[in-house]
Formats: sequence, structure tokens, C-alpha cells
Amino acid sequence: MLPVRGRNGRVTRLARLLGTRTAWTPVGDGAFFCPDCGGDRNYQRLTGRRRFTVLGVPLLPRGTTGPVVACAACAGHFGTDVLDHPTTTRFSAMLRDAVHTVALAVLSAGGTGSRTALETAAVTVRAAGLADCTEEQLAALVEALAADTGRAYGDQPCGAGLAIELHEALDPLAPHLAPAGRESILLQAARIALADGPYTPAEHDTLGTVGAALTIHTDEVTRLLTEARTPS
Repeated sequence: MLPVRGRNGRVTRLARLLGTRTAWTPVGDGAFFCPDCGGDRNYQRLTGRRRFTVLGVPLLPRGTTGPVVACAACAGHFGTDVLDHPTTTRFSAMLRDAVHTVALAVLSAGGTGSRTALETAAVTVRAAGLADCTEEQLAALVEALAADTGRAYGDQPCGAGLAIELHEALDPLAPHLAPAGRESILLQAARIALADGPYTPAEHDTLGTVGAALTIHTDEVTRLLTEARTPS
């Protein structure tokens, strides 16, 4: 609407006569994380056509607007970049899968001969959301990975295939984690590696790859790996 101002009310009356109106058209829907509601909500993706109105009747076109994302709960309108933020459900799944992948990578680097390391990894993965994860399942997956690549990881540095898997799991997640969250994943991985003794070169290399995928600076990775070695 036109601004309302003036002492004699003429502008006020004009504003009631003339204005613009936007007609919204749905072009898609889905679920998203609504920043105003603070949780997962349904949304409609809308495009709009603006028209000049006289007495509330739309007459002349004034161009298009949008697209926007409209929350079905609070009716708030947001830019489409809001859809880049994962829903709570999707974020939980991404975090769970990332922790599982990191645990497998560390176990692959250090081998599955240590029951302590397997137990530590299983506890970590279960806490991330895979409640039925067992030491036996993790050992079998590590063996399958070794068979698939044609070599045991053991004393080898983090191979290209393993590095790719880590980046595929962690790259989409890292932007949505606070620094403390990224550090927590690296520290969990470090504790798995340390469960059966000091870091091996392969474990240290793998943990460095985890830190890089989580966009943690190299100096911070070194600090955190040292911190993990220090008894609390």
C-alpha cells in the first residue's frame, strides 16, 4: 500500500483507493526447518504476481515476485535458501551416518584385532542413533571394506577411497555444525583410535582427514588429538 501521511487525510483516503496486491501461486511443497518456528514444518513454494489495485480491485500488472517459501504453521515467508538447512530428521540421519563412517574409517586404519577399540566404536555409533550397532557388525564391515579394496588398511595411510567416503559423509554436515559439534566428532574418533594404545601413523593420517573434512584447521586438529591423549 502507499504510505499514509498528511494532516488533512487526503493521502489516507488515496491509500485506501490505490495500492498493490500480490497473488501467490503454489509451485511446490515439502518439509523444511522453519527458522521462526524453530522446528520441522510443512511448506509451500510460492511465486507471486503483483498488480496495481483501485478500490481493492487488481487492474494493471506490476511484475512478478518470489519465489518464496511459506511456512504452513506460522505463515512466514522466507527466501528459498532456507531450504538448504536440513530438517531436524534429516540432520539426525546425516549425523548418525557421519559418525558411523568415521568409526569405520578409524577401525579400518587401526585394524579390528582390539576388542576395546571395537567396543568404543560401537558405543559411539549407538550414541549417534544406530541403537542396534554391535562390535561384530563393525568388524564385519571393516573386513568387507578391506576385501573390497583388495588390501588391509592396518599400517597404510588413509587411502583415496576411504578419504572420499569421509568427505561424502562429512562435507554436507560440517556447515550445519557449530565448532563444538565438529570438534566432538573428531574427539570421538580419536578416542576410538586411542582405545588400544597410542595413535598409529595410519590412524593419525585418518584423523587428519576427518578433521579436514570437518573444516577444522590443521593446528586445531593437532591440539584436539593431543587433548584426547591427555587423561581427564
